[in-house]
Amino acid sequence: MRVLVLADTHNHLPPKLDELAGGVDEIWHLGDVVAASILESIRAAGPPLTIVRGNCDSSHEWPLVADLERNGVRFRLIHIPPKQPPADTDVLLHGHTHVPRDEVRNGVRFLNPGCVTRPNRGAPASVAYLEIGAAGELQWKLVRLRS
Repeated sequence: MRVLVLADTHNHLPPKLDELAGGVDEIWHLGDVVAASILESIRAAGPPLTIVRGNCDSSHEWPLVADLERNGVRFRLIHIPPKQPPADTDVLLHGHTHVPRDEVRNGVRFLNPGCVTRPNRGAPASVAYLEIGAAGELQWKLVRLRS
């Protein structure tokens, strides 16, 4: 299964969203959408969307945390990363920092796709693909966005 992972869109869509979403099974947004109308465009790309609320989001209908399991791998989606890895989680995906991340801490893999609009610390604007194999093997690929 293949997932398009976005974070920190802040009222902007990545260029060529339809192309980015082509061939993915799901889209996960890790918060700071800001304008709910942006979600309509993301949903129009086709694949099912899972979203968590970021610190710049005002919609209290969106959850702060989403726990998912895909092919035996336990994922936690959250906007602001915790200081300590949560129990019963294999992979924690977060936004907030506007900096891409792929790091293992205390046995939990922390992933951040970076930021669509205002990257931080010299990082490029980016999104990512997460591929989850049938046996739970993972591949994480950062995609630099061009305007």
